[in-house]
Amino acid sequence: MIRYGFHIRTKTGQRVDNISIMAATQNDAERRLRQMYMNCEVLECREQSVPRRVDTLDVEGVIGLISGASVSALPSLQKAGTH
Repeated sequence: MIRYGFHIRTKTGQRVDNISIMAATQNDAERRLRQMYMNCEVLECREQSVPRRVDTLDVEGVIGLISGASVSALPSLQKAGTH
């Protein structure tokens, strides 16, 4: 996803700065912008890539954070049905 920042002039002439819209393409961002501000004039558009989060949820890590214990101190979880 890319963050698009817009400076616009509304149909009544009011200037609105720093409108931020996340979209895959600039056309998608402008379409969303025009849904909020019909008949606006785009004065400036800038784009900024947003890094994707690759962190996954680590249940044992979360339990360790909550309990204050280290993850290695927790017993490993066993699959249901195994002894």
